[in-house]
Amino acid sequence: MAEVKLFGMWASPFVRRIQVALELKGVEYEYVEEDLANKSEVLLKYNPLHKKVPVLVHKGKPIAESLVILEYIDETWKNNPILPQDPYQRANARFWAKFVDEKCGADLWQLAWTKGEERENAMEEACQNLKILENELKNKKFFGGEGIGLVDLTGTFIAYWWVDVIQEAAGIELVTKEKFPVLWNWIHEFVSCPTVKKNLPNKEKMVEFLRDRFSSGSWKY
Repeated sequence: MAEVKLFGMWASPFVRRIQVALELKGVEYEYVEEDLANKSEVLLKYNPLHKKVPVLVHKGKPIAESLVILEYIDETWKNNPILPQDPYQRANARFWAKFVDEKCGADLWQLAWTKGEERENAMEEACQNLKILENELKNKKFFGGEGIGLVDLTGTFIAYWWVDVIQEAAGIELVTKEKFPVLWNWIHEFVSCPTVKKNLPNKEKMVEFLRDRFSSGSWKY
């Protein structure tokens, strides 16, 4: 049995952020693709509460929830840190990672499913949050400074899934170079990083996958 296993699903940004982190650390791992319509008994054993991916298994012990997994990876493998060493800066990174997931990412995902006036209201809310995020980034190359950190990894959904995939699949234009120039530069730097780029799913496959779900009006698959 491999010392490190990652249970995932190819279209999940939460899984992909874990893959990038493991590769940034140089950690060898076995990847196990899950069919979420027919979840394996192993996945249900390792994550009986949420029954979701990703799940990282290290030396037989499972860790669930992507932000928790990212911190575990950083604490276990010390090279190429993704969290700052300073306690205040670490707390700040955790705060912004949570903001990206629970506000920016969640609002953008909700926006993709809306129509008409509801979409206009959702667009305004998403814009406000993205402006806050852009102000936090300011003139830095990455949220983590010169290197990819926790907030950058959490922002994988925005940088790739939203900009390259969901906007096209859902017919929405929100994040552009003109509207968000600082975020746009960060997106280019992030997705151009070889380790990130190699761990992103095929765009055409992702667009088709999401269009099917948007047209059916259901995320179930």
